[in-house]
Amino acid sequence: MAIAQPATRPANPRFSSGPCAKPPVFKLDNLADAPLGRSHRAAVGKAKLKAAIEETRDLLGVPADYKIGIVPASDTGAVEMAMWSLLGARKATMVAWESFGAGWVTDVVKQLKIDAEVKTAEYGQIVDMASIDYDTDVVFTWNGTTSGVRMPNGDSIPADREGLTICDATSAAFAQDLPWDKLDVTTFSWQKVLGGEAAHGMLILSPRAVQRLESYTPAWPMPKIFRMTKGGKLIEGIFVGETINTPSMLAVEDYLQALDWARSVGGLKGLMARADANAKAVWDFCEANDWIANLADDPATRSNTSVCLKFTDDRITDGAAFAKAVAKRLEAEGVALDIGAYRDAPAGLRIWCGGTVETADIEAMLPWLDWAFHTEIEALAQAA
Repeated sequence: MAIAQPATRPANPRFSSGPCAKPPVFKLDNLADAPLGRSHRAAVGKAKLKAAIEETRDLLGVPADYKIGIVPASDTGAVEMAMWSLLGARKATMVAWESFGAGWVTDVVKQLKIDAEVKTAEYGQIVDMASIDYDTDVVFTWNGTTSGVRMPNGDSIPADREGLTICDATSAAFAQDLPWDKLDVTTFSWQKVLGGEAAHGMLILSPRAVQRLESYTPAWPMPKIFRMTKGGKLIEGIFVGETINTPSMLAVEDYLQALDWARSVGGLKGLMARADANAKAVWDFCEANDWIANLADDPATRSNTSVCLKFTDDRITDGAAFAKAVAKRLEAEGVALDIGAYRDAPAGLRIWCGGTVETADIEAMLPWLDWAFHTEIEALAQAA
């Protein structure tokens, strides 16, 4: 029997994990103040870039003695910049429980050829962070964008560590509480939680990280795009808006508008509450339906942004094909766009629940997910 379609549709069907949905108030007209056709080195450009840095500091509560820079190539560029510039002074520990963390392992071990211990966990699980030697330099993701598993807190990171902690926080910043005293390097990108445009990364350095930069020179040649020091001193301009390469001032304006919106909904606490409400709607849906479950095994490590799901029904024989069919059906109806699992992740779905998504849209989409599942199950039965 055909399953009836739900009566209500999401007002915004965009649930992509990056770039994620724009803030609900977004309009192209809001970007009219962007200094287009002007040099980013002109006073107006520098002012916009500096404002992006300082307003990020204010919203996230980054300590005053931490440096914040806008760097090329999104979060990937920021992470690579940190690894190439800082690693090699001591042994490293590479931690991975999803695809992006695994990518950092490959770059450090196979490309930079650094002496490193590698600790991994399967998708849905997390490495025991208390088992790590923090006298080594530790590289890890805070929130596994492709696994839906996040650090519950930073309690396992000691204050008296000798090594640096390098944290890829790209789907955690603006949605989760980052303990700045435990993080020496933190990176993220504009297109994740606040729905900014691509290609710009943020690099946040603690005083300990700056001290490493000024006292250590890597053995390998350093591309210009990664250089943060000159003559053994930090290039301070990078951290006041004098970017290494040409930024998009349109994207900068978009980010500034997103920061303004974030303040209007209560700042960081408001953004976290919005993400928590969105994620809870999905988690409650999983609890109410025995054919779908959260990929994260432990509720304490479940992400409130990139919520990854797996189908658990025994009638499904080809998990990847089934998940793809469900996602395709939802996209065809215009009720959920871009919710397929990441290509390297286990078969399933990934629903973005960051603060720019409205809980009402999540709640309107979930009955459609129920419809799509049962419609595909019926199609399997008919094909058998």
